[in-house]
Amino acid sequence: MLLETPMSAVIPSHPSVPRPNATIRARAVRCLRKNEDVNSLFKASPEMKLEAHEDSESLQSSSVDPEVKHSDIWRFFREAQQNIFFINKQRLLAMEELDKIKKENQLLLDRVEQLEMQKQAGVGKDKQSMCWELLHRIDSMVLTGMINKEEAHDFRGLVVNNKFSLSDVFSDIQQKKDSELLSEFRQFLNGSKRSGLQIVHICTEMEPLVSSGSLAPYVTGLSLALQKKGHLVEVILPKYASLILDEVQGLREIEAESFSYFNGQLHGNRIWTGIVYGIGVTFIEPSYYSSFFNRERLYGYSDDFERFSYFSRASLDYIVKSGKQPDTLHIHNWETAIVGPLFWEIFVKQGLADTRILLTCHSFDSQCLEQPGKLALCGLDPARLHRSDRLQDNAKTHLVNILKGGFVYSNKVVIVSSIGSKGRIIQGFNHGLEPTLATNKDKLLVCPSGVDTSIWDPSKDKLLPSNYSTKDMESKAVCKLALQQRLGLSAHASAIIVGCVFSDFSDINMVDLKEAVRHVSRKGIQFIFMGICEMANVSKALDSFREEVKVQDENLRFINKYDEALSHLIFAGSDIMLCQSFHDPVFQVPLKALKYGAAPIAITSDNNRLRYFADHDSETTKFARFISSTFLYMSLSQALDEIEHNPLKWKQMMMDCMAEDFSWDAECYDIHVSAYTAIKNL
Repeated sequence: MLLETPMSAVIPSHPSVPRPNATIRARAVRCLRKNEDVNSLFKASPEMKLEAHEDSESLQSSSVDPEVKHSDIWRFFREAQQNIFFINKQRLLAMEELDKIKKENQLLLDRVEQLEMQKQAGVGKDKQSMCWELLHRIDSMVLTGMINKEEAHDFRGLVVNNKFSLSDVFSDIQQKKDSELLSEFRQFLNGSKRSGLQIVHICTEMEPLVSSGSLAPYVTGLSLALQKKGHLVEVILPKYASLILDEVQGLREIEAESFSYFNGQLHGNRIWTGIVYGIGVTFIEPSYYSSFFNRERLYGYSDDFERFSYFSRASLDYIVKSGKQPDTLHIHNWETAIVGPLFWEIFVKQGLADTRILLTCHSFDSQCLEQPGKLALCGLDPARLHRSDRLQDNAKTHLVNILKGGFVYSNKVVIVSSIGSKGRIIQGFNHGLEPTLATNKDKLLVCPSGVDTSIWDPSKDKLLPSNYSTKDMESKAVCKLALQQRLGLSAHASAIIVGCVFSDFSDINMVDLKEAVRHVSRKGIQFIFMGICEMANVSKALDSFREEVKVQDENLRFINKYDEALSHLIFAGSDIMLCQSFHDPVFQVPLKALKYGAAPIAITSDNNRLRYFADHDSETTKFARFISSTFLYMSLSQALDEIEHNPLKWKQMMMDCMAEDFSWDAECYDIHVSAYTAIKNL
């Protein structure tokens, strides 16, 4: 142990001036442990110990001159002091080294904590991806003959209903062989119970992979909403040459060829699997008919029926061969409507007795009329189906109507329309399918599309200069000011901004729009027009409109090139958003306007018919009822008058609009789950 003695107690006076009458005894100053060794930082040599001991004895036994004694003491003191200083220096170095180690350890702990937080933040996505990797491996096991369909069904139930715990157990699945995974599956199979719905979409579009209209965002938005609530959703798509494969996680080809019947022969298909936004996706690539999906456009070819009937048949063949037993096969528009007749005429007895069919129709414009004989290409009997109560077209009776076949052979049919009602749809705008719809009206449901609130939500929109919500509406004024500054408009907080984001001017009553703009421009209203598509016809329409509307430049801005960030700012900074129609499933201008606290005002020639059904038909969507009670009868001039004369009432109405939930998770989800559950119990 190191004994530290105060310096005043050990330092004598100068050797030349000894203290009178003082007897001085010198002791060897040592720093010893119990074993008589010096502290490990410094160890005295044996010679030093011996010399100090002998000097001490000589001082005690002999009579020495006091000056000599003082000199010896001073020498011993200096030596002891040097030892102490050396020990203290070593101790300080050791403490500095210890502090350095502690800091390094803390940095490591901080890094570990950071990585753990990142892991926790992405744990849902990782586990969901692992779940789909397991499901795809099960498909591979079935197709290669390792397991039978019954065992595959049990394994899928195990994964679906225990996916969060299984993802921890089945670690490093990409490094394991199918045989190793199979062994682990069988160990965990006992005691598993099935819950939740299993839905398989057979469709031709999906965001962000391939899109040409409202189908793509609908499939992705609904699928994500379903999976959030614990249901399992899979999407089967053609493997187009134009697919954006960069968006597919873990894309891999199943090492077993799947065969499908077409034109009297069996043809091979290459099967690819991957994950998009946490949704399992299967791609079917024809080996023989390789040109079917290797084209510039998705639709519009003379052999479209052959292309999509092949895909529909191949999808069903794959489902049966892989042993899938979904609760619902969800098909879309005429392109996969043939799945309905194929299922009930051929496949229902191939292990799919508990599966049901749901069809969604986004448009009646395209129904696919074909010669009856073409039905034989995919294995159907033309004579059996070319009947008025099945696929025969209601007007052109010598042809079959593929979309009609979907209506007849599906257990439920969902018409995707934000403002439509069952009565309005049956009585008109169905392009000759009125008798079919009337006969099958009990199957029909009307459902609105939804808005993606992960992208379009002012409370967390990263493209806005300031986020706002119903609890903090002041920040919306910040967005308005930023919009005015960016476009060079007069930065007046009291100025009313009317945003206009259009995809096409062909469906707009241009006479009414021009008159409305001219009328209100005298009040100093600021207008912003932007084309939502980078198309030449939209740019030309904007230029032509600008020439015809005589409005002062300081209050009018035209943006010919679409800008994603600016579009978000326009919704956030505007008080009013003009829209082509309240039914806008592709660009969803009314839904986004409501979410961002801007009034959607429609410039359309169809308002009168819409108003009639809104007043007389009770079977409408929640969105249609909300619009009917707020903005359906409101013109641009009326909206401006309300803002000017009743600002507090207007602000409250905008906050009420923002509080409404028109996302995919709301009404759209509820209607579909209700439909899935109803047909499951048939």
